[in-house]
Amino acid sequence: MNINVYVLCGGESVEHEVSLKSASAIINSLDRKRYNVYPIYITKTGIWCNLGLWNKAIEDPEELISESSDSVVDSIGKFLIHDYRKDEQNIVIPALHGTRGEDGTIQGFLELMDIPYVGNEVLSSAAGMDKAIMHDLFEKHDIPQTKYVSIRLHRWKEDEIAIYSWVEEKLAYPLYVKPANLGSSVGINRVENREELEEAFKEAFLYDVKIVVEEEVVAREMQVSVIGNEYPKASLPGEFIMERPFFDYDAKYIDNKIIPVVPARLEPDTMDRVREIAVKAFKVLNCYGLARVDIFVTDDNQIFVNEINTMPGFTPLSMTPVLWGATDGTTYSQLVERLIEFGFERHRQKKSILRTRCTE
Repeated sequence: MNINVYVLCGGESVEHEVSLKSASAIINSLDRKRYNVYPIYITKTGIWCNLGLWNKAIEDPEELISESSDSVVDSIGKFLIHDYRKDEQNIVIPALHGTRGEDGTIQGFLELMDIPYVGNEVLSSAAGMDKAIMHDLFEKHDIPQTKYVSIRLHRWKEDEIAIYSWVEEKLAYPLYVKPANLGSSVGINRVENREELEEAFKEAFLYDVKIVVEEEVVAREMQVSVIGNEYPKASLPGEFIMERPFFDYDAKYIDNKIIPVVPARLEPDTMDRVREIAVKAFKVLNCYGLARVDIFVTDDNQIFVNEINTMPGFTPLSMTPVLWGATDGTTYSQLVERLIEFGFERHRQKKSILRTRCTE
């Protein structure tokens, strides 16, 4: 019997459209001789829309957009009661990026429902999504990274000028100002002076109640994909050649003015260290399934971890499938199948754990 694959897409996130692109590619890649594919579109207000058994190729990601008059609660209830085939073999692929998808919330829901799913769990998703927590964990485990500080909205509102001065005492321009809990470079700004710092704070706080400020590293950014559960493996590093000063949202998903270089132009020893550090970061955050680790390498081969993405993009421009194709010849479809296998493996492992006290 075929495995039922429920692909969650859209969601309550500024990365809604990116999710549709990732989901479209995943849906198109799945072998219909092995899988029954059910896209579940989540609206920008959180309503779940089951699109039914999907057998055609998606040419435009907007084909996945749907509407429903149900409430959020009713739509999720309808999925669980009527759409989810509980007596069959099922797995969910949460092709969701950012808020309410990559931050541990959907993972927690699937855990409560005892539904197998692909990718990271509650802890790793939440820690990877929150750049401040991620930095703190990396610092504790001696993973090299740039200098940083984090600021909460209420502290900034109490005394904006004092916060700006404190940041300038701790860090040196140029700086990057980022919302703590977003991805795809949304709300991120590079700043060189106080005036730009103030504007960047205002924009970043539109997207989160906590922000991170980091010192700039003059370096090339490498991307490494790590996959696996107990024994994760790192791909060859890759990098992008681009015209923009940093890899922002437009560069990733709109301009198409970036050129992937795989493997990255690194000396063999440096390449090995980059891969080792990527796996260490994966383990420190307790990741499962997959992650993409972004790492800076300077001209003198210093290494700084930028961030970890616990549900990296699977768009045509995304590096994850490209990296594995270059590393061991894994095709896009094969990669998705491996991630599904990791999801089932981890679910079996968790089911074997006792949840009540053994009295014998």
